[in-house]
Amino acid sequence: QVQLQESGPGLVKPSQTLSLTCTVSGGSITTNNYYWSWIRQPPGKGLEWIGYIAYVGITYYMPSLKSRTSISRDTSKNHFTLQLSSVTPEDTAVYYCVRTPGAVQYDYWGQGTQVTVSS
Repeated sequence: QVQLQESGPGLVKPSQTLSLTCTVSGGSITTNNYYWSWIRQPPGKGLEWIGYIAYVGITYYMPSLKSRTSISRDTSKNHFTLQLSSVTPEDTAVYYCVRTPGAVQYDYWGQGTQVTVSS
């Protein structure tokens, strides 16, 4: 059974960098054809895809967030990390990490972690 668990601070100040880690168990993040996404849901709004890191390490980001987003991984720890720089209150959301087979499906989700941007 694959499990994903997000971790990181729940409160970030404006202009700082949000950093979240997703630890994966029950499967390797280097397994062929699996991609590992970050998705968020602002309060009262729908889900918003942020980006992914592929099993070979390449990344792809939503164009509107690309300049502020970085997704990296540590294969020895089987985890991947989201960094979102220069945050504003509009980045307040529940952040999810998600396994994305073939870069087109979403099958396993983390429980989500609330991140609030506020001074």
